[in-house]
Amino acid sequence: MKIDILTLFPEICRAPLSESMMKRAQENGIVDLRIHNLRDWTTDKHHVVDDAPFGGGQGMVMKPEPIFAAVESLRKENSFVILMTPPGKSFTQSLAGNLSKHEHLIVVCGHYEGIDHRVTEHLIDMEISIGDYVLTNGAIAAAVLVDAVVRLLPGVLGHEQSSADDSFSAGLLEAAQYTRPAEFRGWKVPEVLLSGNHAEIAAWRKEQALRRTRENRPDLLK
Repeated sequence: MKIDILTLFPEICRAPLSESMMKRAQENGIVDLRIHNLRDWTTDKHHVVDDAPFGGGQGMVMKPEPIFAAVESLRKENSFVILMTPPGKSFTQSLAGNLSKHEHLIVVCGHYEGIDHRVTEHLIDMEISIGDYVLTNGAIAAAVLVDAVVRLLPGVLGHEQSSADDSFSAGLLEAAQYTRPAEFRGWKVPEVLLSGNHAEIAAWRKEQALRRTRENRPDLLK
């Protein structure tokens, strides 16, 4: 898979996507990740990327020219263009799975009070939001999206079942996990996990997943 991120703040994306599994995925050739500065596609000497909104209002709006120039220079026939923006479609594990099937993602990061809507209307394939809150800029959200998508690519995780067992993948939150020591400060690991009985362990984990989901995310059970 190839991923191009277009942002005004490349380092915000570069740091979290240059560690751990994301780093290994790039080193192993599973993903070709490139992070670009949108200012590189401006044509004026001051590299202006924003202007005041028509109709008045607070803040600034990202101009369409550099965004169109950047996307059109990177886009191929198989490209899928995403805009990270609070009004976008909610990002879910299911959506991450769908995006992982694309050969090429171009991720545009919003900033300021938003982006000229002609970008959304004529350039973007999907608007995505990572939650019901507003961040300083879309670069943070883009890093979250890329991490969630890349870890689903074959060969990224150490065990292919890992992503299938994640929270949300099966419609439930993941059950509680334990490791050594078996007793810590008087708190013991549940006996079933030490029993070696795989059927009982699987049943316990399913019950725990249901319990955790009911307590923390009952909306998932509707």
